[in-house]
Amino acid sequence: MTVKRKTRPDPKTGKDVTYFQIHVCDRDPNGKVVEVRRQLSNATIREAENMEHAVRCAIRNGTYGKKEEVKPKIPTFKEFKKTFLDNYARVHNKTSTVDSKEGEIRRYLEPAFGRLPLDAIRVPEIDALKADLSARKLSPKTINNALGTLRKMLNYAEESEVISRVPRIRPLPVPECKTDHLTPSELKNLLLAATFNMEWHDMILFAARTGVRYSELCELRWSDVNLETRTIHVSRGYVRKEVTDRKNHKSVEIPLSPDAFAMLKAKRQVVQLHGDPLVFCQPNGKRHIHRRADVALKLCCEKAKIRPIGWHKLRHTFASQITNTGGTLLVVKELCGHEDIKSTMRYAHVEMETKRRAVAMLDEQDTDTKPETGGADEAPAVVSQQHGSKLRESRACETA
Repeated sequence: MTVKRKTRPDPKTGKDVTYFQIHVCDRDPNGKVVEVRRQLSNATIREAENMEHAVRCAIRNGTYGKKEEVKPKIPTFKEFKKTFLDNYARVHNKTSTVDSKEGEIRRYLEPAFGRLPLDAIRVPEIDALKADLSARKLSPKTINNALGTLRKMLNYAEESEVISRVPRIRPLPVPECKTDHLTPSELKNLLLAATFNMEWHDMILFAARTGVRYSELCELRWSDVNLETRTIHVSRGYVRKEVTDRKNHKSVEIPLSPDAFAMLKAKRQVVQLHGDPLVFCQPNGKRHIHRRADVALKLCCEKAKIRPIGWHKLRHTFASQITNTGGTLLVVKELCGHEDIKSTMRYAHVEMETKRRAVAMLDEQDTDTKPETGGADEAPAVVSQQHGSKLRESRACETA
């Protein structure tokens, strides 16, 4: 042990002061001899021995005299929030989507993770968040939306090399939601009830025959309408006082049905074009206020004596009627401009009358296989007797 106790006079008082000196001479991993002498004031023999041992280990490991690498500080969730919103969300998402993410962070995520470093958000903490939100009676879809924002935030942190990995985030199972839509008779009654105001009537008809969203409906301009080819080109929407690209940034060309074409042709003959005006607008050329349009649609529903619906239900009505008239899901996907076929699968349902016709076709196929002799009820009776005898035989075997 190269620890020695030594004394020296204090320059101020002249009294002898005791101190320890360590002397280490050892080789580093490259075989180079490293010699270290160090004086320790106000230290005990045990502290001096520990220091000598630490220096010897550092020399042998090759770390003596090298500065330790300072690891960057992991920001907390609250600190990283602004970076995520400014550098990612506002660059890649529309204003409405950014507002939704901000709301989910403010209401659900920041209260739970605000003070935690990002690398401290692990599966137990995420499961605790899901349990807390479920206890607050939030719907699974609302909870999954918040988890989706959390996943995007952590993914961006991983891409920015702020954290090394993203914990697994399992969404909650969401019960299948039945898509509400109008039947042909309900749509007919709604259009008749809306004739008190032809502007609302034309907007309802157009939405139900093209499947456009309300944001796309109120931004449609005459330059998007081609009466020669009987098509419309939808590429923009109007959301929260801002003209944006259509959802998924994918434009779509939709053919016009005969009644929608006739309505637009008649409307075009009346409208005086100055610049590139809106197709559906107030008399002064300004857009319809969304809130007022919702009230007008619900008033039309009340007059038609049907349940109140929103404008998006007319989009569901369009897609549902396409499938019920023989259109494939691929056709619906292209007409609605869905990016993923999963969004189209909600329209895989068919009307009960269509199901009845499909089932009735089974009887028509069986007419050639019925026996030639005997009455109409003879074959079912024979089948019933055979089934009853087999059932009795099986019960007898179980008893034995």
